[in-house]
Amino acid sequence: MIRHSQRVYGILINDRQEVLISDEFRFGTYFRKFPGGGIEKNEGIIDALKREFQEELNTSILSYDFLFFNDYFQQSSFDSEVQVTCFYYIVSCTEIDKLGLTQYDLPLTKDGEYQKWISLATLKDSDLSFPVDQHALKCLKKKLNIIF
Repeated sequence: MIRHSQRVYGILINDRQEVLISDEFRFGTYFRKFPGGGIEKNEGIIDALKREFQEELNTSILSYDFLFFNDYFQQSSFDSEVQVTCFYYIVSCTEIDKLGLTQYDLPLTKDGEYQKWISLATLKDSDLSFPVDQHALKCLKKKLNIIF
């Protein structure tokens, strides 16, 4: 039987039309994704979104607007016995000018995560590691009328 994992991600866009992307190294693998992560037992989706942003970015979410969730089967990239359902929200946060300032080299080779701002106009779906993130980016660009 396949286990199920629910995940939630926030898409944060600054005044320069850049999106915050998270570069991470976990499970012996480098990957790039939107900030966010797993929904814990007895936790709602929005509560998980707020917790993830507090834990990963040390910032509070001010508002959120639902963008997309995968209503199709998606196998986890890390465990073939796990199906993932991912929820994406466009968010606004406190103190975004303090985010994405750390300089780092890619690909990451040690456990950890860092964030950087990338122009939404130039960010391609292939820049993101996971298929559902790639689909979410397409939905975002369509919503914002960005030609890709």
